[in-house]
Amino acid sequence: MAGRIHDEDVAAVRDRSRIDEVVRDYVTLKPAGGGSLKGICPFHDEKSPSFHVTPSKGLWFCFGCNEGGDTVNFLQKVDHLSFTEAIEKLAGKLGMSLRYVASGNNTAKPVGNRTRLIEANRLAEQFYQAQLGTKAAEIGREFLQSRGFDKAAATKFGVGYAPDEWSSLTEHLRASGFTDDELKTAGLAIDGQRGIYDRFRGRLIWPIRDSSGDTIGFGARKLKDNDDGPKYLNTPETPLYKKSQVLYGIDLARKEIARRRQAVIVEGYTDVMAAHLSGVETAVATCGTAFGEDHVRILRRLLMDQEELRGEVIFTFDGDAAGQKAALKAFELDAQITSQTFVAIEPTGLDPCDLRLQHGPEAVRELVARRIPLFEFAIKSNIAQYPIQSPEGRVAATRSVAPLIAGIKDPALRPEYLRLTAGWIGVEPAALKDAIGKKAKAATEDKLPSVDLLDPVVRVEREALKLALQHRELLPDWFAALEQSSFSAAQHQAVFLAIMNASTAADLVAQVLSAATEPEIENLIRALLVEPIQSSEEQLDRYAKAVYARVMELDATRQIADLKRTLQRLNPVDEQAQYDKMFAELVALEQHRRTLREQAMGI
Repeated sequence: MAGRIHDEDVAAVRDRSRIDEVVRDYVTLKPAGGGSLKGICPFHDEKSPSFHVTPSKGLWFCFGCNEGGDTVNFLQKVDHLSFTEAIEKLAGKLGMSLRYVASGNNTAKPVGNRTRLIEANRLAEQFYQAQLGTKAAEIGREFLQSRGFDKAAATKFGVGYAPDEWSSLTEHLRASGFTDDELKTAGLAIDGQRGIYDRFRGRLIWPIRDSSGDTIGFGARKLKDNDDGPKYLNTPETPLYKKSQVLYGIDLARKEIARRRQAVIVEGYTDVMAAHLSGVETAVATCGTAFGEDHVRILRRLLMDQEELRGEVIFTFDGDAAGQKAALKAFELDAQITSQTFVAIEPTGLDPCDLRLQHGPEAVRELVARRIPLFEFAIKSNIAQYPIQSPEGRVAATRSVAPLIAGIKDPALRPEYLRLTAGWIGVEPAALKDAIGKKAKAATEDKLPSVDLLDPVVRVEREALKLALQHRELLPDWFAALEQSSFSAAQHQAVFLAIMNASTAADLVAQVLSAATEPEIENLIRALLVEPIQSSEEQLDRYAKAVYARVMELDATRQIADLKRTLQRLNPVDEQAQYDKMFAELVALEQHRRTLREQAMGI
């Protein structure tokens, strides 16, 4: 059983791992002022940078999706790792050795040590590649040649061969110091009656790598008729390999995907090879599973590296029922994809590998060039399910496609597809628009209100809260003079109360976060902790006084407006005493506001 990492080692990894250096492996960062950096968020759809990193605090936060955390949290989220795996990966980058504590407080090396598993897979890949040149692997070389791949292609993609023996890889890795438990955990070996034996035997092998180039698993195709296993056999779920989070070929395609702002999704290993060798070097494939949300996240951080341009995600599907089903599944994910989505359908039903083999590499390039919008394919596939020759069929089709059009994330495209779809069905656009309107209304009923970040009042209130969180030592009496009513936004009032409820400054952040009443407020606090303050360090004291004074001035302005409304309702003759008292308060408040305004001039 795996032990936990020693607390001292966890703390050392955290201290030595710079947040900006870790994030830069995934996001391009630019100065944002105040010692902060910003870039395009790798976790959600956005056109302008809202992802901020504050190296001095070791924190990151996205103001678009309201997600934030530290270095370990970022790595967990971006690479889909557990806490232990994230610490191990950071330690590997730092060249640190980790100690593990078993449940009985004994030092132990865990079975799931990421660094060890990565090394085991690396050596296994080398072993398989070396075996491809042996006499026993002739059947594998013949298969590759039959699919149009020569030795250079096999080398480019790291294709290898697993000997048709029970434990050749196992013995090889044991000799390199790996334990049986490590080999099983890596998915390279499985238990048998006489001990462990190789998972892959007598098969052609493709290494599956993550976007950083680490080999995390393998795909194996059977070559012999007497092999009673599946046609393709992949590494099982391991601490490294999770099929829903893997794209074959991403290590080779990532630079071209970012450069061309295009990703082409094909179905298999040989299709990826054929596409790349045909000049479509942005091709990737899923590994034994349908294209899903985790795959979207992988592509999103590669395609969203520019603000002005939108990229393309192109799905290659067969034109049969299975292909249509796959396309509709992809359509469901469209709202999560920043880029424009397309479908490339080969009328003859040939996959990219067969297309290259029969018609040459130019045919593969033409397949991608003939892409059509995914919206069009999905809508027409939906309409085809109904007998639109009859009134009943047209009504049913109209109701069925309404959610598809309502789900188009680009509002500028919806009217165009509404007009086109109405023509495809044979109904008036008004009828389809009515159905879409009902769907859209239902989808927005429960939306939470939000504040306008361009509102100057909102902005100065945020500055006050940032100062209190990031520099509690500055002008504590001024902040203490504020009240809940000093803030106009309900979210800001909740943050103010959380700060006031923090009993000491020693562990302010933890106390304020624990005092947050709901996740939205907790995320706002995390945002305020890393958002740059609009002042230099030299002017910070003066700036803080001006900000607090401005918040008080705005509060006084609201109070003055309330008093004036009340005075307008009073009769100065019949209610003279109350009127005179409130008028005196108004005069004093006006004077107080003028004083605050003078102090706020430093903003």
